[in-house]
Formats: sequence, C-alpha cells, structure tokens
Amino acid sequence: MKIRLLTTLALMMPLLISTGSIAENPHQVRQLLETGACMKCDLRGANLAGAHLIGADLRQANLAQANLVEANLEGADLDGANLQGANLTGAFLTNATLNHTNLNSVDLSYAVIYDTHVTGASMENLTLDYAEIFNTGIAVGGEAPISD
Repeated sequence: MKIRLLTTLALMMPLLISTGSIAENPHQVRQLLETGACMKCDLRGANLAGAHLIGADLRQANLAQANLVEANLEGADLDGANLQGANLTGAFLTNATLNHTNLNSVDLSYAVIYDTHVTGASMENLTLDYAEIFNTGIAVGGEAPISD
C-alpha cells in the first residue's frame, strides 16, 4: 500500500510542480476583470480571450504568453507592460497606449490597431498577418517610426 502511494506521488510530482509555475495569478485575473485595473500584475499565461478590457489600466503588467485572442483593449493603458509571446489574434487595440512595451514575438494577426501609441516599444518578430493598422507606429514590411 505504501509503495503504491509513493509510486503515485512520484509520478504526479512533476505535474504538480510544473502546473503552478505557468499558471496566472487567479486573484489578479479576477481583479482585472472586476475593476479594469491591474497595474504591475502578474498575468503571465492568463487566458483573457474575448475579454472586454476597454480602458483597462495594465501599466507595467506581465502578460507574457497571455491569451488575448479577440480581446477588446480599446483605450487600454499597457505602457511598460510585458506582452512577449502573447497571442492577440483578432484583438481590438484602438486608442491604446503601448509605449515602452515588450511586444517581441506577439501575434497580432487580424488585429485592429488604430491610433495606438507605441513609442519606445520593442517589436521584434511580430506577426501581423491581415492586421488592420492605421495611424500607429507599426509598419508592415519596414521599420517603425521613432515616435507617433
């Protein structure tokens, strides 16, 4: 009986350890969804697909690897945030601020990006397939302007 229990625990231990290290902070996800503000929050890997985050305060938040597919981030403040590797496919980013934001390896396919501020943002390896970009310092097939 003890051997069976030890064997089961030994097999489950890697799953228990790895699950906690990649999951978002559920308290902070709830805070964001309820209040629209989560400055400096740890939202790594958070599933925020389809979330209505209009005007959200996400300054300096860590959203690395977050799922923001079809999220509405109209007017959201993401200044200084880390979005590295996040999926923003089909996201709506009109009038958002992404100044000094890490946008490396972000998927913005099919995103709508109008009048968005990106001064000083890091934008290596962006995916922009079919994105609608207007009056924003992101250039398809070229370098982004230094300022908006």
